[in-house]
Amino acid sequence: MSLAQYSDQGLFAPNKIASVFRTTSEEIARAVGLGKDAIQRKDRVRSDKTQRRLREMVEIVNKVEPRFGSALIAYAWFRSEPLPGFSGQTAMQLVRAGRAEDVMDFIDALDAGVYA
Repeated sequence: MSLAQYSDQGLFAPNKIASVFRTTSEEIARAVGLGKDAIQRKDRVRSDKTQRRLREMVEIVNKVEPRFGSALIAYAWFRSEPLPGFSGQTAMQLVRAGRAEDVMDFIDALDAGVYA
């Protein structure tokens, strides 16, 4: 899915992301380790931390979407599938811990034929 579908006026918009994933913006905030405040106040939505976390989640989901056939199923994978080599943590847990790059590297390794 195009990144533009997740954005509004050049920023990642929690409500648009939530709409695509058929959930609430509060759940999106929890999924990336942010409080409700971060997605309700305009100044907090624009903050670097909020935008970075939203971008990381969207990039990961977009990267695995072709495997699953839909953004909704890719989001379910992001939230619930334990990743081998990460002590059973999910992509969501790793993003919350600031390890989105590790998730991207894991996906890239899988794409290259390296299996965990």
